[in-house]
Amino acid sequence: MGLTKTRISKSLVLAAGEGTRLRPLTLDRPKPMLPINGKPLLEYTVEWLCRHGITEIAINLYYRPEAIVNHFGNGSAMGVHIVYSYENPILGTAGAARKLNGFLGGGPLVMVYGDVLTNMNLSALIAFHEQARARDPHTQLTMSLYHVPNPTEVGLVGLDETGKVIRFVEKPSPNEVFTDLANAGVLVIEPEAVRRVPPDTFSDFGLHLFPELLKSGVSIYGWVIPDNTYLLDIGTPDKYAQAQQEWIWQK
Repeated sequence: MGLTKTRISKSLVLAAGEGTRLRPLTLDRPKPMLPINGKPLLEYTVEWLCRHGITEIAINLYYRPEAIVNHFGNGSAMGVHIVYSYENPILGTAGAARKLNGFLGGGPLVMVYGDVLTNMNLSALIAFHEQARARDPHTQLTMSLYHVPNPTEVGLVGLDETGKVIRFVEKPSPNEVFTDLANAGVLVIEPEAVRRVPPDTFSDFGLHLFPELLKSGVSIYGWVIPDNTYLLDIGTPDKYAQAQQEWIWQK
């Protein structure tokens, strides 16, 4: 499934975090620059975006930014154009998107959490978002979802029969667990949603923007990734070791 008929060619990769749970591995580099079988995680992400037609890429930076800038430059060697958004103080996931409002140029974008390692069919996610907007013009965001074994550690998402998000709870207590579907860390976002984020303010998708969108009546949809999709959050030493053992780059 290609992207030739979609409006989307831009992405924001979130790469500003310090990766404290992965120290000492992240003492001299940000988490997305950790090597997976000899190549930085972020390089796989850029290649994956490019394969799905995303060639305009913004990367937000805070911790050890030179490691990323020196490695990728302007992205031309990889067939993409990369711009950098320096943050100080750090702005959070939604705040990072708000700062890049000018980069968006009035169009939608794909947002990727920088610690996600995946071979997800991004084209299918984008097509789902476009179809949702065709049915429901109030659609401003589509998130990819996956089944998790640890529902109290993530943001849980409840859907109706059409895939519309009707409930979101960030890191619920055990008695609040109502599903095992969680945000997979790849989103498609319309500029209207980004403009709802206060400028120059720390703002998080799960804590702030998702609840506000649902409260205001904006439509959010969820696309459950197929069972054969590889997806791993490289957030802990155990998950990093798991990636080294499992990951095989699929063309």
